[in-house]
Amino acid sequence: MTLPMFGVPVRLSRAIVPLVVASLSLTACGGSDDKKSDDSSPQKVASGTTLDSTWPLTGLKVTGDQSAAQRHPVYIAKIDNTEASNPQYGLGSADMVTQELVEGGITRLAVFFYSRLPHKVGPIRSMRLTDIGVAKPLGARLVTSGAAPVTLNGLKKAGVKFIDMSNPNVRRIPDGSHDSLHSVKADLSKLGASAGQKTATRPHDFFQWGTDADFKGTVPAKTVTTKIGNAPGSDDIWKFTGGKYVLQDGYMDPKSVFKPDTVIALTVKTTIAPYRDPAGNPVPVSHFEGKGKGVIFHDGKALRVRWSKKGVKGLPTFTTPAGQTVKVPAGHVWLALVPKGGQSVSSGAITWTKR
Repeated sequence: MTLPMFGVPVRLSRAIVPLVVASLSLTACGGSDDKKSDDSSPQKVASGTTLDSTWPLTGLKVTGDQSAAQRHPVYIAKIDNTEASNPQYGLGSADMVTQELVEGGITRLAVFFYSRLPHKVGPIRSMRLTDIGVAKPLGARLVTSGAAPVTLNGLKKAGVKFIDMSNPNVRRIPDGSHDSLHSVKADLSKLGASAGQKTATRPHDFFQWGTDADFKGTVPAKTVTTKIGNAPGSDDIWKFTGGKYVLQDGYMDPKSVFKPDTVIALTVKTTIAPYRDPAGNPVPVSHFEGKGKGVIFHDGKALRVRWSKKGVKGLPTFTTPAGQTVKVPAGHVWLALVPKGGQSVSSGAITWTKR
């Protein structure tokens, strides 16, 4: 069976590593040089400036007497994304979510918090080398239960900082809601209060933000399905409902649900880390750098794009296949890193329908 991808036939193939089983299909159904300056440096922002008036992770206007310049960094909570994580806490307060492939054909969430820091976030799990390209652009702090030695060495070399269970605000809470492995929770509110940052700063915008009017998607896409891993039930199905995308098969606490305005699915190079997990599974690494293809879903419509990111420090940018700049409409974003396939990991899938 052959499926078109941006006008180029893509043939379904067998998985080389059994992490993802479907080929990438960007269809409607019915490395890079890292020698540039470090974009992760926060910006000192004078109160009342235009830049200070919008949040960097959503592009939304700051309301009330708040300021987008804060005395704490961006926090990225590593949250489990399996049935064992049910319920996931705190996602309704997140600015943005990135979904990554991990071992065993499952996914894990890297959940960005900046404008709001909730008291209870979790279940907190371990880091992966993939997180370097996710956290580095904004100098974010990963909130985690730990990591394998190879990952710790990679993070140290890349200069990515993290907060683990040595901090009293990241701890195991045996409250009966999860098993012991999935019982680690983080209090981001207390982490922010204890950050000790003397000067209020504002990170760079993660995306080039625009408005609804800037979005040029025309292909109807009311139901979106992304397949990153091949574990049972790993397909994410999004329904465009009431102006938001609603995940049909997630594990979020009903009291704190993340409903993005935009879903962005990008194909990324994925390799295998030089170690295996305790169960003997190969550990994938998704490289959020370089360039690739993808789809931006907004307002019930799809827009095919090409993305570019200059090394792990770079910020992602988008263009149409014809080379026109694409801005992301201001709002909350779910970013899915979908394996494009190769010698180590087979390709994932991005599909949609008009209903």
